[in-house]
Amino acid sequence: MISKAQRGTYKGEEAVILQYGTYEATVLPNIGANLISYRITDKQYTILREPESIEELRANPGVYGIPILFPPNRYEDGKFPWNGKVYEFPVNEEATNNHLHGFLMDIPWKVDQISADESESRVVLSVTVDEDHPVYRYLPHRFTVRLRYALDRFGLSQQVTVHNEGKDAMPCLLAFHTAINAPFAPNSKPSDYTFKITIGNRWELNERMLPTGKFQPLTAEEEQMKRGGVSPYFAAMDNHYTSKPQNGRNRMELYDASEQVTLVYDVGTAFKQWMVWNNNRSEKFFCPEPQMNLVNAPNVDLPADEIGLLGLQPGEIFEETSRIYLVNGKLS
Repeated sequence: MISKAQRGTYKGEEAVILQYGTYEATVLPNIGANLISYRITDKQYTILREPESIEELRANPGVYGIPILFPPNRYEDGKFPWNGKVYEFPVNEEATNNHLHGFLMDIPWKVDQISADESESRVVLSVTVDEDHPVYRYLPHRFTVRLRYALDRFGLSQQVTVHNEGKDAMPCLLAFHTAINAPFAPNSKPSDYTFKITIGNRWELNERMLPTGKFQPLTAEEEQMKRGGVSPYFAAMDNHYTSKPQNGRNRMELYDASEQVTLVYDVGTAFKQWMVWNNNRSEKFFCPEPQMNLVNAPNVDLPADEIGLLGLQPGEIFEETSRIYLVNGKLS
C-alpha cells in the first residue's frame, strides 16, 4: 500500500501531494490552502473541478477544488454588523454592490505538518490573523483557522478548526465552495448523473441575491433533490436552502448510473445551510456548498441560531469534519 505525503508542484505552483493506495489529492498552500484535486487513479476518476492553469485559478479562485469561504457568500453593501460595530468589507461584486466570499481563499497559508503512515497520508495547514495580518483590517480579531486533509482506505477526509485567540467575541461563519465534476468518470455523460442533497426549505432571494427572510415553495424537481433521482442540471441553479439532515447525516449523494457508483459528500451537521450552484447548467460541474450561515446573516432580523450566526468567545474553538468517498451502487 502506497502512503505518501510530500511537497511538489501543481501546474508550476508549490503544492503538497498526498497519496494513499489509488487515492491522490493535491493542496495549494499559497492559494488559500485549496484542495485543488482529488483523483482515484485506478478508475481515472477526477472528482473535483481543476483549472487549466494557475493563472485561471487565481483569476477566479472560488470555482475550483475546495476553496474555503470565511465569511461566506454575500454581505449587503459590504457591511457586517457585529457586537455593536459595523465592519466594512470591500465591495467586490459590482453587479449587486455586495461583498462576496470573504478573505481566506486566495491568500498564503502555513504548512504545519506533512506526514504519512500505514493508516493515512495527511497535511495540516493554518492561517493566523493578528494585528499584523492584512485580513485584520476587515476582521479585527486574533484567530487561527486550521485545515487538515487526509487520505485513508475510505477516501478523503477534511477537518476545519477555528480558534478565537483574542479578547473579544468574534464571528465564526464559513463555507466550502466545493466544485464537483459531473461527470467525474472519463466515459460517463452528464445524463448518467443524478443527485440527492439534504435540503429543507428554499430561501427567497431578491435581485441582489440577498435573502428576504421568507421561504419559497420548492419545485417538483427540488422535492426530488431530497429523495434522489434528479439531474444536477435540471435547471440553472444559484439557490439557497436550509439543511435538513436525514438519518443524522448532512450530505450530498451523486450517483453515476454508467459506473454504478455513488459519490458521497458528508459535511457534518454544523452546516445549517446549503448553496447549490451549477454555473447556468454547465453540464460539467456543480457546487453543493455546505454553509454555516444564511447569506447576509448579520443584516437579517431572524434568530441567530436559526440563521447560523455563530460567535466564538475568547479561547473557544469551532470544529467540524467532512468526508468525500465512494460507495458501490445507489444508496437510495
